Amino acid sequence: MLKEIKVGLCGLGTVGTGVVKILKNHQEEIKYKLGCEIVVNKILVHDIHKPRDIVVNPEWLTSNPDELVNNPEIDVIVEVMGGIDQTNLLIEQALRNNKHIVTANKDMMAVHGQKLLKLAKANNCDIFYDASVAGGIPILRSLSDGLASDRIQKIMGIVNGTTNYILTKMTDDHLAFDPVLKEAQELGFAESDPTSDVDGLDAARKMTLLANLAFKMEIGLDDVEVSGISNISQEDISFADSLGYTIKLIGIASINNGKVEVSVEPTLLPKDHPLALVKNEYNAVYVYGEAVGETMFYGPGAGSMPTATAVVSDLMEVIKNIRLGISGNSYVSPQYETQLKKNEEKYTKYFIRMEVDDEAGTFQKITNVFSDEKVSFAKILQLPGSKKETAEIVMVTHQISKQQLLNSLDHLQGLSVVNRIISYYRVDGEE
Repeated sequence: MLKEIKVGLCGLGTVGTGVVKILKNHQEEIKYKLGCEIVVNKILVHDIHKPRDIVVNPEWLTSNPDELVNNPEIDVIVEVMGGIDQTNLLIEQALRNNKHIVTANKDMMAVHGQKLLKLAKANNCDIFYDASVAGGIPILRSLSDGLASDRIQKIMGIVNGTTNYILTKMTDDHLAFDPVLKEAQELGFAESDPTSDVDGLDAARKMTLLANLAFKMEIGLDDVEVSGISNISQEDISFADSLGYTIKLIGIASINNGKVEVSVEPTLLPKDHPLALVKNEYNAVYVYGEAVGETMFYGPGAGSMPTATAVVSDLMEVIKNIRLGISGNSYVSPQYETQLKKNEEKYTKYFIRMEVDDEAGTFQKITNVFSDEKVSFAKILQLPGSKKETAEIVMVTHQISKQQLLNSLDHLQGLSVVNRIISYYRVDGEE
């Protein structure tokens, strides 16, 4: 009978500190549920002398990763330090030494995840990464366990708290992008270099992990179409509002007839859609299952304690498997060959905003372009433009393919009466 499991912790930052606090403050509950204790053996840090917000045994601290990955006493490596390639090499070595892995590193898992999962299985080890997507929301475990018997058809999610905070402030307080970004950085919601967040890359990595689990095929980061929020203006938000929509950065993964589409992009949602009501730094994931119907998972998407809770829950799952003697069986090879939709097979509605000459015949010429591409409209607004003798036209199409949209935009830009295409965004959530 196991009396204790020894853990090596990589990283003692925001999340690592939360992990230590939970293991200390919840030790009685954890021991009761597991039947054994979790003991921290070593903690990998960059600087062992750095002042910290938490008191830990100085003998735990090391700056040498070998003291964790090659330590025969350590059973599980908990990785919360971030990084991609160097961290991947550390995890690979740990797996070869038959150490189980718990990680919150969505960047590493999106790039190297499939290879690490196969390596874990080959060494009879578990690798769990529920904390890598949506912080304290147990969405990965829900897909792999709770909804395992269902066929997932679509996932829509707000999976980046930084961009959701920015768009909430822009929408509710009518502020421009740049000052809101600065405020988010001052509050700690955005990094000093916010590129990964505002350009959609962070969300794309998370959607890669969700799509792999949901559709049982190997989706790579390069398979995700990505656009960010830095070009969204107050005018876009205002027009969307007048048409009954809210703009959110939405990750979308869907499957039809065995073909998959995964994207991260600014999306107009009806104001009463559950995702439209998710504010500030909170995350939410909307799942459409063939049997279960519609379900939504909502909660804090980041932060020390929410993410640490997910990490420790994964750690407890690893230990349960050790005690049951079933480690290394959690990974299942992709069931289906990866098939991606072409632009002709990607269907949704679109919001299109353009500046045109305010003269007779303009609207007819624009209508002819859309008519040639068999594009029809659900909503149309025409307002005076910001310049003399110009007008702004805002349209929401019916369902069209991505290729119909691209063809229409290309032809519109060739019209002399169209000064510029100001913006265009996906419209979703109205099924």
